[in-house]
Amino acid sequence: MQYRQLGSSDLHVSSISLGTWLTTGVGIERDKAVACIDAAFDLGINFIDTANAYGLGAAETVLGEALKGRARDSYILGTKVFVPMGPDDKGLSAVQINKQLDASLQRLQMDYVDLYQCHRYDVDTPLEETMAALTEAVASGKVRWIGFSEWSPQNIRDAMAMVPEFAKFVSSQPQYSLLWRRPEKEVIPLCAENGISQIVWSPLAQGVLSGKYKAGADAPSDSRAANDKMNRMMGGWNRDDVYAAVELMKPLAQAAGCSMSQFALAWVLREPNVASAIVGASRPEQLAENAAAANLAIDPDLFVKAEAIAANIPKP
Repeated sequence: MQYRQLGSSDLHVSSISLGTWLTTGVGIERDKAVACIDAAFDLGINFIDTANAYGLGAAETVLGEALKGRARDSYILGTKVFVPMGPDDKGLSAVQINKQLDASLQRLQMDYVDLYQCHRYDVDTPLEETMAALTEAVASGKVRWIGFSEWSPQNIRDAMAMVPEFAKFVSSQPQYSLLWRRPEKEVIPLCAENGISQIVWSPLAQGVLSGKYKAGADAPSDSRAANDKMNRMMGGWNRDDVYAAVELMKPLAQAAGCSMSQFALAWVLREPNVASAIVGASRPEQLAENAAAANLAIDPDLFVKAEAIAANIPKP
């Protein structure tokens, strides 16, 4: 496993991290989730990403039980706030940040989280109020560092303009993959200039870049697409023309001596501003395959060819 510094923080996260969005406490049984968590430690994965809203607290609860016997300095835990937890519990107001942070810590059975992330931008709360609450959370010792997910370049600039009066963001969590490159235009360059690293979600485009799906064929029975608890976010990737494009990329992965999943993850990790690529897993062996991408050295020309294939996929 390789480790990369997370922005201007003192955290060094594994370049492949374990996500819990549609799996832990939600799409797979508890024993399978715990097996994947245990496997992550065996593979050298030290960063685990979750959110209060994943399973409305279920993911954090399973993580709390699975991690309570491990040394607190043996892993880095990131969770999030913003998404509704109830009719009146949503957003990034000071009240919600304080309430949801305490609730997350209780479910996680922890005194602090290493990274507390704004799950989205809150247009209904003044940014100054949000930043003041996050700064207070850091000062209290309940949070070590702060980050955000899917903020616009202007949102990021506005927050950076408040430093050093308020705490500084060290991480950004955008969707980023061979099939979704939007962050390259502004977010990645802006973050690189300001000591903010990317923690990438959906680097395999909801599993489509694994190459397991075939045009005109039913999804494998053990796949995300076949699981009604986990396939709701596949959206625009669940198309035959996308599957066909991935088929064209497979010979490139073979030339690189790796699986299609590993090739796609290595492509994400080629970007210096990416600190970690988040992968979900329902089986330990699936996680092991993905973790191996951390150590690959692939000819950049193969990546260029894959990019050309992806660029030719018709827009939905």
